Amino acid sequence: MTLDRLRKEIDRIDLQVLRLLNRRALVARRIGELKRKQGLPIFDAKREGTVLSRMSRANQGPLPESAIQGIFLRILRENRRLQKKGAARAR
Repeated sequence: MTLDRLRKEIDRIDLQVLRLLNRRALVARRIGELKRKQGLPIFDAKREGTVLSRMSRANQGPLPESAIQGIFLRILRENRRLQKKGAARAR
């Protein structure tokens, strides 16, 4: 396989990842709306721990667990930021 073909494959994968991240963010924003209506806090340490543990167990490499943890911590942080933004907008 050529470098050009591999890069094109990466480009396609990147677009899929982007679509999934935005889809996840939309669902997270809806969760934030429900939390606000139910008077629940945005941050749920237990839930975040569960997500991180599940992703670590599901990881089959080649990325190390530390990388997976870092990536998902960032995703969770950005989704939480969206939830907070939605709560501020609703006030």
